[in-house]
Amino acid sequence: MKKILQDLTYAELEELILSLGEKKFRAKQLYEGLMQGKTIDGITSLSKAFKERLQEEYENEPVKIKEVFYSADGTEKYLFEYADGNLVEGVLMKYKYGYTQCVSTQVGCRMGCKFCASTLGGLIRNLTAGEILSQILVVNALHKNDVVGQGKEARAVTNVVLMGSGEPLDNYDEVLRFLRNITAEGGLCISARNISLSTCGIVPKMYRLADEGIPLNLTVSLHATDDETRARTMPVAKAYKIAEILKACEYYFQKTGRRYYFEYTLIAGENCDETHARALVELLKGKPCHVNLIRLNEVKERDLKALGDKDAYRFLGMLEKGGLSATLRRQIGVDIGGACGQLRASYLEN
Repeated sequence: MKKILQDLTYAELEELILSLGEKKFRAKQLYEGLMQGKTIDGITSLSKAFKERLQEEYENEPVKIKEVFYSADGTEKYLFEYADGNLVEGVLMKYKYGYTQCVSTQVGCRMGCKFCASTLGGLIRNLTAGEILSQILVVNALHKNDVVGQGKEARAVTNVVLMGSGEPLDNYDEVLRFLRNITAEGGLCISARNISLSTCGIVPKMYRLADEGIPLNLTVSLHATDDETRARTMPVAKAYKIAEILKACEYYFQKTGRRYYFEYTLIAGENCDETHARALVELLKGKPCHVNLIRLNEVKERDLKALGDKDAYRFLGMLEKGGLSATLRRQIGVDIGGACGQLRASYLEN
């Protein structure tokens, strides 16, 4: 597979342009075209000969939208295809303040969480920084008439969540490069405060992330209040204990000043009765955190069952009464298989 230009920083693009004997201003033309989601061929300010030369080594179209699925609530789900034929998916959620895009960081996942369809086929490969970024670039191009802002920073996608297929901290170096590129001035320039990264709790990488100086929103998939229960649905719990995760979260808060978040998927008969609510309050009360309760999206290959709405709100009420900051995440895109991994799994099966 060829390399992709979207992996490069602006400074690296300048070096490439000069090494090819071109004028320095060509880097600006190339970079701006790429940030608009254009293929190499689609950048009209560059000569045909130069574009052909670039394509000898670099992919013309690193990722394309293979299919789009539209939900009645306005949510859009995409099946992205990479140049090597691999597929990942992403979701665009539309809010009053702007569009939030959920991106994938790996093709598949090796974490093995039982409530997630992304893990069913294991990990195929990591995505590069530019391949992650390209998911956003092509969606921005698709929604070029829905821009927020003015001038070069006008874009449809204003917020990004790394919560699609894959474990971001299992692809640490490429995800970090993606974060630096997407927040860089002159590019998409999305604020780190508008970016959320979700991890299953790889503790050493959580400490590394805290030291990077990128004050994004750190979200940890918790889903249980004790290690034994957590290990039944999350194999990573055998490596990293909840106490270790909480220490890493506290370190993240000390380094960034940003409160952290916990995702807690409500699984009937597993983690959401009154005893679990009291234990969750005891575990997290007084900490600078927020709990996002999630209704389980049932995966047909698993035997886990979702909790009903009435019981979900009852669990939320118990947390709030106990003094926790918590919300029950609004269900969106249910009619298009909104949970990560479901669309890709269905497509591959068919």
